[in-house]
Amino acid sequence: MSRRAVVIGSGPNGLAAAIRLAENGFSVTVLEAAPYYGGAVRTEELTLPGFHHDVFSAVYPAGAASPVFERMPLAQHGLEWSQPHVAYAHPLPDGTSAGLYRSVEETARSLDQAGTPGDGEGWKNFAEPFLDKFDAIRHVMLGGFPPVGSGLKLLAALGPVKTAGFTRLVPGTAEGLGHRLFDSGNARAWLYSSAGHGDAAPGDLGSGIAVAYLNLLGHAVGWPSPVGGAGKLADALVGYLRSLGGEIRTSSRVVGVDTAGRGVTGVTIASGEKLPADVVCADVMPHALAWLAGDALPSTYRSMLLRYRYGPATVKVDWALDGPIPWQTEELRSAGTVHVGGSEQELGETIATSHFGLPERPFMLLGQQTVADPTRAPDGKHTAWAYTHGPRRGIDWRAEQDRHVERMEAHIESYAPGFRNRILARHIMGPAQLSARDESLVEGDVGGGTYRIRQVVFRPMPKISPYRTPVRGLYLGSAAAFPGGAVHGVPGDAAARAAVKDLG
Repeated sequence: MSRRAVVIGSGPNGLAAAIRLAENGFSVTVLEAAPYYGGAVRTEELTLPGFHHDVFSAVYPAGAASPVFERMPLAQHGLEWSQPHVAYAHPLPDGTSAGLYRSVEETARSLDQAGTPGDGEGWKNFAEPFLDKFDAIRHVMLGGFPPVGSGLKLLAALGPVKTAGFTRLVPGTAEGLGHRLFDSGNARAWLYSSAGHGDAAPGDLGSGIAVAYLNLLGHAVGWPSPVGGAGKLADALVGYLRSLGGEIRTSSRVVGVDTAGRGVTGVTIASGEKLPADVVCADVMPHALAWLAGDALPSTYRSMLLRYRYGPATVKVDWALDGPIPWQTEELRSAGTVHVGGSEQELGETIATSHFGLPERPFMLLGQQTVADPTRAPDGKHTAWAYTHGPRRGIDWRAEQDRHVERMEAHIESYAPGFRNRILARHIMGPAQLSARDESLVEGDVGGGTYRIRQVVFRPMPKISPYRTPVRGLYLGSAAAFPGGAVHGVPGDAAARAAVKDLG
């Protein structure tokens, strides 16, 4: 008789865990509280018929680089990547822009044109040696914790000089890196804009490795999205899982993890049904794990889960458009992602302000996937989305949300005159709506917890194996565990590998 496993949550981490367990002979059932699978990987017609919007996440450089997804036959289950010519571009106040391309040479030319001649050479000299060894880097950044074996291989691959440079990035700031590489504020603004994907400002410790890694990913694998929408990735993962015999049950909320002694015996569903299991892998946030397992967890471990720190709140807007966004440069019009942030000084001030208030010109991550994937909208039409961060506490989001959306649209209009005239419909989700649709987006935190320096590596707490809990057979496999958020499946896969090892 095969061993039984239950996975709580059907996001990419939960599905990655379920797949690893099914591949190793477990009888696997995935239980999802929502009426659909995929977690924050989902596509819907949010605005008008025929306009397919990614409800939550949309752009997956880490997914394209993921060793977990790479080994799965996802293409056989319908996954196809769409690559824009420009991974991302950053509009500048002087009417120019700077872009990240797959080609280092094209990126260097863009930086020289937007900034000071020589900025491109600074980026090339930094990026090319790391790209030569990128496979070793990605196995450190997208491997399980602790990355001992992959780390030793990286040290050997880079050599002492580049190893010193790489380790210097980990605690360093984006500002420090920018001033080492570039002479112009425009080039530094381009670099700092990648910090907006997390919650560390360009001057914060740990922001250096974040911006370097995201840009290196763009060269190595691009910043792609699934053709047809993010939901196609969830469909491919589910298709592969079902081919292995795995089962997914939606609208099945788990209300407790059942234990006997110090080990798991199964879970209880809201309907009262009890599902026996030898392994329970939870793709949930730490506070939810503490609630589900309750007193079965030692009080010290439970209190550490409850001290886990979450990131900023988010407002996300999706637009149905009558045509492409009329950006001022062709580079912006060709980019899959646009970082709407302004000058070096404005960018730093805006990101810092968003930690405690709502700036007039909010920094935004904006996606225009129909630039490279016209299947998402009717002929001649386009979709776009943007989100911006704000504090989780101290803001009356119900009163401020619509006003902040006006600020967002005005900021886009300043770089794309005529943008508002192309809006056919909009769909708005603030912190309350985001967390209501996906409980792992706690109070609108789309990153799965803060990425300030104390929580970048040791997630959710300092522990040799963050995936194992003190309860035998219970594992944490969510974005709260190393290496954290983004769509790559690594925490779920690592949790499942720990379970396979523990059960022989």
